[in-house]
Amino acid sequence: MKYFTEKILTSLSKKATLTGYILDNSPEIDLERTRPAVLICPGGGYRFTSDKEAEPIAVKMNSLGCQVFVLRYSCAPAHYPTALFELATAVKFIRDKAADFYVDPQKIIVLGFSAGGHLAANLATKWDQPLLTSAGFIAEEIKPNALALAYPVITTGAFAHEDSFKALLGDEASAEDLLDVSLEKQVSDQTPPAFIWTVYDDAVVPVENTLSYVKSLKRVGVNCEVHIFAHGTHGMSLANEETAPKDSEQRSQAVAVWPKLFENWLKEIFK
Repeated sequence: MKYFTEKILTSLSKKATLTGYILDNSPEIDLERTRPAVLICPGGGYRFTSDKEAEPIAVKMNSLGCQVFVLRYSCAPAHYPTALFELATAVKFIRDKAADFYVDPQKIIVLGFSAGGHLAANLATKWDQPLLTSAGFIAEEIKPNALALAYPVITTGAFAHEDSFKALLGDEASAEDLLDVSLEKQVSDQTPPAFIWTVYDDAVVPVENTLSYVKSLKRVGVNCEVHIFAHGTHGMSLANEETAPKDSEQRSQAVAVWPKLFENWLKEIFK
């Protein structure tokens, strides 16, 4: 395995980093093998990027046969669209270097947790929009081929996680600003297919965030697989001993099956 950390430089920032976890090819198996790439956006309310949604997820995704990258994007006091530009740049970086990383450039999945889910879904809805293309990004270079979301922040409406949007936009956000980042309103038929999971009784980011996004995908005919587990708490990550202390509510055998469900979905959409 190769491991590296690269700075992600954009016109708005120079602090983001991209860490790669790259599986080697072997002559005993297949020197020409290419793999899907999973680009992880940890959560943290746009105030920090969570460790438990970074390397533990990367190692798990490696075990599913994926090349993996973790983006430590800019958080408050950096404001929108700084992190979005960083994520778009990271996708382009992976696609440009796909041969070096043994990646299939048409199998790049952006996987986001909580506020990182908002970031991932934002790129999924805006990869071909003027916010990015007028800033010099080429749409096809930054397009995610698929999207995966875990207990995502989505809406600025009645079920908003307000702290995330205050960190993202600042205290003086206009109604127009809030509408632009309410992602159930931004979905189009060009949004990539999605895998989404959450828990029904999430007390931090209500399940309605997921439901509103799924409803919008259905409306425009974009494929989606969604899993709503009956019980859990926000921020469960892998929901096992790798990401939660003993006797923690963040452990759940029922929820911990989600990586296998993700693996099955991945094989189905890229078969």
